[in-house]
Amino acid sequence: MTPGGAGFQVRIAAGPADIEACFAVRKEVFVVEQRVSEDIEYDGRDAWALQLLAIREDGTPLGTARLLYGPEAADRTGGDPSVGSLGRLAVVASARGLGIGVALVRAVEDAARERGLTVVDLHAQSHALGFYERLGYAAYGPEFQDAGIAHRSMRRTLLP
Repeated sequence: MTPGGAGFQVRIAAGPADIEACFAVRKEVFVVEQRVSEDIEYDGRDAWALQLLAIREDGTPLGTARLLYGPEAADRTGGDPSVGSLGRLAVVASARGLGIGVALVRAVEDAARERGLTVVDLHAQSHALGFYERLGYAAYGPEFQDAGIAHRSMRRTLLP
């Protein structure tokens, strides 16, 4: 577990209870709040993705993110084994503004480095570009629709 900030920690999800907590956050944010279809949200990649979970000191799940990498993620990474794909970053509405999103992104980057990756790519909702830019990500390519929401591709080269 890594310190995340005041009153929460970020850890790699371990075991079914943690994975269910990640799914609960994603359902609250993407399916309920943003009205993304569950068929799109749960895309079959979760079985092999690295899931991260932000939890309050009392164990309440606050946020989640996942890292896709390796051969299974070739369609997201251009087949480049040095690239990881950050996705499904979600923070429950009541916990936004506490630094949880930043802590999750940094934890994904740390996990990527530990796995020998040197670049992290992501598909950011267009309204969140500023958030990722502040964390060192640069947008590239045209805007596109994913689940009916405008997105841009973004990338950051990781420093050792």
